Amino acid sequence: MFQKFEGWLIEVTGTESTWWFQVFLVVFLSLVLGYIASRFFNRLSSHAVATKTLWDDALIEAARKPFVWLIWVLGVNIAAGIAARAVDSDWVELIEPVNRVAVILLLAQFLLNFVKRAESNLVDPSYLNEPLDTTTVRAIGKLLRASIIISAVLIAMQMFGLSVSGVLAFGGIGGLAVGFAAKDLLSNFFGGLMIYLDRPFSVGDWVRSPDKEIEGTVEDIGWRLTRIRTFDKRPLYIPNGIFATLSVENPSRMLNRRIYETIGLRYGDIDKMGAIVNDVESMLKNHPEIDTTQTLMVNFNSFAASSIDFFIYTMTKTTDWAKYHAIKQEILLKIADIIASHKAEIAFPTSTLHIADDQDGFVVPRINKE
Repeated sequence: MFQKFEGWLIEVTGTESTWWFQVFLVVFLSLVLGYIASRFFNRLSSHAVATKTLWDDALIEAARKPFVWLIWVLGVNIAAGIAARAVDSDWVELIEPVNRVAVILLLAQFLLNFVKRAESNLVDPSYLNEPLDTTTVRAIGKLLRASIIISAVLIAMQMFGLSVSGVLAFGGIGGLAVGFAAKDLLSNFFGGLMIYLDRPFSVGDWVRSPDKEIEGTVEDIGWRLTRIRTFDKRPLYIPNGIFATLSVENPSRMLNRRIYETIGLRYGDIDKMGAIVNDVESMLKNHPEIDTTQTLMVNFNSFAASSIDFFIYTMTKTTDWAKYHAIKQEILLKIADIIASHKAEIAFPTSTLHIADDQDGFVVPRINKE
């Protein structure tokens, strides 16, 4: 095809001796076509922004640079071929395979760009009303990118005359040795694969482990490491293989948050306990932020050393940490108001001195601690 183009170029220029003019003309045309293509993609991009379809944006942005580079690379290679034939250089034999490899690599670059852009669009709420799970999208994106790179490398090797079957055979034999030498690396790789498949947590989840001092927000799940940002903003890098033997708690997937508190009254207010418990229970059942479909209990619990205790056990509708504490504060203050409305008091440790007369007239002090 390129030889036909060169023949047409010679026919247009009128002479074969002015090869330098042909080289200049090819390079100039490739630059002009590249500029026109860039302007064309800018026009397409402006139209694609007006739509909410994620695929057209990803396709246009992915094709922009590879297409322009393809024009420039082919133009330069055609010019190099004209120059090489004019001076009888041995490099002329490399022009054709280099052009093919350039096309393969630029096609691979286009596919990589498309996967990357589609990956970001699929988790973007501005493109989808219900964005896909970030962890799943990233896992599929990584697998697709790895497949594209490996395929492009193998095709390029085949074009240069290298035996792909020999490389694959070496990979099969060498894989055993690598497997023994990189046992921990493979353990982390398969650990990351299990995280992607089982999905015990996703990017953005708050996780913690009762077995280790691990707590924070998941920022990234790689093939070897998972990065967790602790609440004091330190990055924590955990090999994925550890999660195979580690218990992980995911508070981000809680359905409710629990309020479980014990409140003590004075022993002198024991006659008011029943009314207070009933009023507190009624307040919780009518509170708009309490999930009444879950367990709700308010009961007199125990005769403690310095108080008579009742407990509340209920669930909030929200799982948001800050909102939960605001609701809990409001409920505790309302309980304090209920206790005060019954002329009762919340107990605290006190000492009471009792003085009694014995039969001989002696005064015997006795101290009771409450």
